[in-house]
Amino acid sequence: MCRWAAYSGDPLYLEELVSSPAHSLIEQSHCATRAKTATNGDGFGIAWYGDRPEPGRYRDILPAWSDCNLKSLARQIRSPLFLAHVRAATGGGTRRDNCHPFVHGNWSFMHNGQIANFDRLRRPMEAMLDDELFNARTGTTDSELLFLLALQFGLCQTPMAAMAETISFVEGLAENYIGSALLRFTAAFSDGKALYAIRYATDSKAPTLYAAPLGSGQGYCLVSEPLNDDVDSWAEIPNGSAVTVTASGVDVAVFQPEKRISARSLPIAIPA
Repeated sequence: MCRWAAYSGDPLYLEELVSSPAHSLIEQSHCATRAKTATNGDGFGIAWYGDRPEPGRYRDILPAWSDCNLKSLARQIRSPLFLAHVRAATGGGTRRDNCHPFVHGNWSFMHNGQIANFDRLRRPMEAMLDDELFNARTGTTDSELLFLLALQFGLCQTPMAAMAETISFVEGLAENYIGSALLRFTAAFSDGKALYAIRYATDSKAPTLYAAPLGSGQGYCLVSEPLNDDVDSWAEIPNGSAVTVTASGVDVAVFQPEKRISARSLPIAIPA
């Protein structure tokens, strides 16, 4: 499983999540405490928003702890909204195209989780994409494909509804092709204006998600696991939740997509 951290609020240096805290994302890359695997050394990536609509991005296949550029970039880049990810591969080779975050236009996306039997579901999932989105696929992971499917289902117009549609579609496919569905999905995504996250699983083992205020102003971070030992400042987001972070604050709502399949595919309270 992977580890990730995201922030939205008053501009903040990336190092405040990536490298400075006692349990920073770089620290989690070789010593995660709330994941199946303590080491997340199969690459990393950061995506940040600035003066342009589309995000900047830096990814590499090196472990985050051994990349000599990451700490320097995190110390210099200041952004009001950014995503950072360290990867423990569950599928797809260790290559730059498979490192999160994934970007398309002004959208960025990163994911922790997996689709069981993805090798058998990949082709019908790809068949749902129009030519533009199919040709935008450069890697081989289930995560990138989930992102492209969400774009296909209207992420730009209705983000949470599009993610619900995506997950419903994948569950329906799995039940049709495999006989059962197992999907674990804790993801963060953004259009550069709002930060969204979902924690969801078809079983009781959704990857973890926490939220807390960060910085001196109106800033919040969403993380796979807390960045420090101040447990009272971190709120665990329950399984089956959709989180939206805007300038107005943090909203947590129930997320429970209905299981279905498209005919086209067939042969919490946050501390203040």
